Amino acid sequence: MNIGIIGAGTMGIGIAQVAATAGCKVVVYDAQGPQIDKALSGLEKTLQKLVEKTKISQEKATEIRNNISKAENLQDLKDSDLVIEAIIENKEIKTKVFTELENYVSEDCIIGSNTSSISITSLGAELKKPERFIGIHFFNPAPLMPLVEVIPSLVTEKSLAEKMYNLMKEWGKVPVIAKDIPGFIVNRIARPYYGEALRIVEENIATPQQVDEAMRTLGNFKMGPFELMDLIGVDVNFAVTTTVYKDYFYDPKYKPSLLQQRMSEAKLHGRKTGKGFYDYNEGDENPVAQKDDALYQQIFLRIISMLINEAVEAKRLGVANDEDIELAMQKGVNYPKGLLNWGKEIGYSKISETLQNLYEEYQEERYRQSPLLRKM
Repeated sequence: MNIGIIGAGTMGIGIAQVAATAGCKVVVYDAQGPQIDKALSGLEKTLQKLVEKTKISQEKATEIRNNISKAENLQDLKDSDLVIEAIIENKEIKTKVFTELENYVSEDCIIGSNTSSISITSLGAELKKPERFIGIHFFNPAPLMPLVEVIPSLVTEKSLAEKMYNLMKEWGKVPVIAKDIPGFIVNRIARPYYGEALRIVEENIATPQQVDEAMRTLGNFKMGPFELMDLIGVDVNFAVTTTVYKDYFYDPKYKPSLLQQRMSEAKLHGRKTGKGFYDYNEGDENPVAQKDDALYQQIFLRIISMLINEAVEAKRLGVANDEDIELAMQKGVNYPKGLLNWGKEIGYSKISETLQNLYEEYQEERYRQSPLLRKM
């Protein structure tokens, strides 16, 4: 297939690498021309590292690089069978790009967006052929993270989701099909991992270091919520939370954190700025968590109960089937277990009791239970 990629940032060039590795011819376009050269130069270094580590042969590295070419303008994507957009999370900017692109590509060209949280139906609404539009959401870094969420809109042609699902399998990915709801599967269900952790710290119940250690030691998560926010980018994580909150008509369950907003404003974005919840500059020392077993149990149970409740609610609403809900959280954000099975292990009655206690303490809708949870 001929693949067009719009956006030569980390995601765009990562998706280009995935498609080129699968033998597709890829053309990459970015409105900032020099960004493509920078991205391709970075890709060459990445491929050389893979060769050095004997992950791929020199011949394969050369083949991948030769499969990717540079577009001078959007019109250069005219021969694409599939175009995937991976630019800034801004609906107006994305829509403008899609409506221009439609003037150049063929009637049969599939147009996809890598958006992590914007409605696929709304993004495709301005197109002359919205039925050819679909969400294809990769996770960062795209060459390493196996999950891809395939999201048809309300008007996407019926067979297209299955076609993209099969294509992602051919590209060596683990695809899941999700409903077009805010945050899709992963970014909807994962919100409490960050939101409840931030609430615990805002209320001086624990430090970021204690929350992270509790989730790593008791939950076997590879990274605690604050380490993960620093890796993703505190500003990016805040933007996704804000979008999900707004798109759910300001449901208190998804309310963003003032602490996270202030950190975004202060440009304390995490690893990329050298400081977030942790310091990353050379010579900086981070506080060590003061171990407290009872507190760690409280933190773990509170956060895991919120996560399991979200997974159960996603099941109730048919956001995806059970298998895809479990797969998505394990392959998209590296959770050690599927949340529905985790709920069975802990006991759904224990999860229900924890949420009920939180609801009675705070008197907030944030802690309401899924109607299905009480029956499980």
